[in-house]
Amino acid sequence: MTMQLHELKPTTARKVAKRIGRGGKRGKTSGRGMKGQKARAGNSMRPEMRDIIKKLPKLRGHGKNRAKTVNAERPIAMPVNIAALALAFPKGGEVSPKSLVGAGVIRSQRGKAPLVKILGNGEITQKITVTGCSVSASAREKIEKAGGTIV
Repeated sequence: MTMQLHELKPTTARKVAKRIGRGGKRGKTSGRGMKGQKARAGNSMRPEMRDIIKKLPKLRGHGKNRAKTVNAERPIAMPVNIAALALAFPKGGEVSPKSLVGAGVIRSQRGKAPLVKILGNGEITQKITVTGCSVSASAREKIEKAGGTIV
């Protein structure tokens, strides 16, 4: 005798869900503990919405309406010491941000030669001409002593 479709029976007995909050033994707090935000209705966030919210970056900083006088994007000059110039230009010559990038003393930033400030650490004997760079007082003194010029 073969089994018929109408003769099928569940392999396990059906589990009846607990009816919570309907009086009797599961009333009052209905398994939610005491008071608080989690005990109230509508406290849970939908899981997919939570994931989206958690992936967004936090709003930090001062916002777009901060005073224009404070500028975090102000370009900062790259420091280059005289000792590095003496090594990079052994025969002297013209020193500019472009020539410093070409000599490998500094790296270009976003495809452009950055602002440069020449500092007075070290010694120089070569005659160099500095253009397009800001120079500290001690560096100016040493360059002019070696016979160089600052344009």
